Amino acid sequence: MAVSAAVLWSLVFSCFFSFNAVTADENVTTREFNATASGAYAVTNNGTDTYTPQEVTEPTAGHRSTEEPVGASTAARPLPASGRLLVPATDVARLCPCDEHRSVCDTNCCCDTACAEEASLFTGCSVHSVSGNKQMCSRDVALYSLGSTIDGYSKLQLAVKKETNSDIFCIQSQNRIDGLSHLSPALPTDSNFDSLFKQFTSFLFGMEENSGQTATAEPVASSGYQYGDVMVTAGEGGERGVFWLPAPSVTADCVDTSPAAFLKEERRGCSRQMVLDQDCSTLPALNMKTYTEIQLFAEKTKDAAVVPVEVASVILQSVDGTQTEWKMSEGEILSPVLLNPDLCANVVLEVVYVMKYNPAGEIVNVNASLVLGFVRGAALPLKQEFHITFVQQGVEDVAVHYSGNPGYVVGLPLVSGTQTPEGIVRSINPRETLSLLDTTKDQDCLRGPHQRVPVLFGLDSVSGCTLRLEEVVNCTLVSQELLDILRGPKYPQHIASFGNSPLNNPQDWVQIKTGFSPGEVQSCSIPLSLHLEVEWTKYGSLVNSQPQIVSITEIIQTNTTSLALLSGGSSILSIRTSVAFVPVSAAALPGYRATPTINAKLPYDFFFPFV
Repeated sequence: MAVSAAVLWSLVFSCFFSFNAVTADENVTTREFNATASGAYAVTNNGTDTYTPQEVTEPTAGHRSTEEPVGASTAARPLPASGRLLVPATDVARLCPCDEHRSVCDTNCCCDTACAEEASLFTGCSVHSVSGNKQMCSRDVALYSLGSTIDGYSKLQLAVKKETNSDIFCIQSQNRIDGLSHLSPALPTDSNFDSLFKQFTSFLFGMEENSGQTATAEPVASSGYQYGDVMVTAGEGGERGVFWLPAPSVTADCVDTSPAAFLKEERRGCSRQMVLDQDCSTLPALNMKTYTEIQLFAEKTKDAAVVPVEVASVILQSVDGTQTEWKMSEGEILSPVLLNPDLCANVVLEVVYVMKYNPAGEIVNVNASLVLGFVRGAALPLKQEFHITFVQQGVEDVAVHYSGNPGYVVGLPLVSGTQTPEGIVRSINPRETLSLLDTTKDQDCLRGPHQRVPVLFGLDSVSGCTLRLEEVVNCTLVSQELLDILRGPKYPQHIASFGNSPLNNPQDWVQIKTGFSPGEVQSCSIPLSLHLEVEWTKYGSLVNSQPQIVSITEIIQTNTTSLALLSGGSSILSIRTSVAFVPVSAAALPGYRATPTINAKLPYDFFFPFV
């Protein structure tokens, strides 16, 4: 069997690709360009292009551009005995991954062709290199950097060189006519859409290609679940089914018949098309009971125990994106309600399953956390998110991700949590940590949703949003809402002093100090900025000192003018969030050992009879 497998693999490799081990780098291509900006600032880049692609010696049929469609007649031609790689149809110097806005210069995007005189004000290149196909043994790489002119302005510099792949295996030559490209797929039409959909979605969800009915799970000989097994559900009549977790298909549209595999943690996001006034109260995918009224078999055997899904929490999200927890009673369900033809409430936006299992592969319990909110007709299609995670019984419930061991590492997020009588509680979601607003274009402070980024150790950051009041509103409400937006959801109370501080030792956690009290101010006071000042020191030996956080202070600045002056759209304020890391380590001083002294006591008659 081993000999047959070896022969099979040798045939596959000889048929398609020839692999070479590459250990050296070669610089074949260098290219620079001349560009002069129109206006007061000149952007100059000098150099010559010395790269000439090699001519292909094989028949032209074996070197079709990867951008041209390959017809059915091409596959019928015989394969050549050997061949060379196709000449790249795309120049890496024309590729620009940071060019997000068409015909507009993106800041610090050195490869953006729309940047002329704006490039003189660049502070750095957001993309330093653009590489070709990384599967090749030799590929073109475009390198971007900034120089300085005599006047102190930035000057773009481009160099195109050929680099070799340092991997063990890389593609050196090929004898396939279509090279690294695929045959052009058939265009979907009304007549062939169903067949194409089955062809390209069957492998995504592990279903049979010709399966026209809903798949069901049959009991097998083994009792417990194993990695990758489809989990079995119990219907009202005792029938066995499959635990589905909606997922995107070839497009972003949700497919509800996608099974969840045992021990495979997944986070899936998809979109759902619907007619709001018709599907609001009738579409099962919008109702929370579709995801909570489920019973799973603990094992795969026929007489296995049944484990129901328990609702751990339900978060209600308002129209503007703020979230509050709903205190529900046992068995209570919130069903979608159509408030008006353009607004549907209590719609499932996010579902998180946490499954606990034992070493025998048995499901012990299943918890579900849901986020319900509103959906407007103008915001369709509806975007839903589904997450499933697995926790072993008897092991720590959360796989804690450290930010250092023991000291913090620059660039990793701060470890935050909330203190309870049992100790420190830390969220399993890495996004629910100490964070700042992520600055986006035209981000309104009072209109969500707001994107946030975690606070990274050692990296100072400044971001914010724009406050614009269109009418006179209650000052207290604006102040509290703005404070919640600056702090973020589930604002933590404590920060770990080390990157691996244990949850059961509160002494290793530092409380966030704040002096802001809105109730003490008589006049209207709204927060205009939130600044976090983190003081850290080097702990341990001088040879291998470890960063340790010793204190963290929240500084909030408020307005000094009346809120009425900001109403009616007459004024716009920039609300800012920032963080700064301040080292407070004492300077290391050299130390010397004291000269040893003799502390010997002699007998009182030692010098007798001389003294």
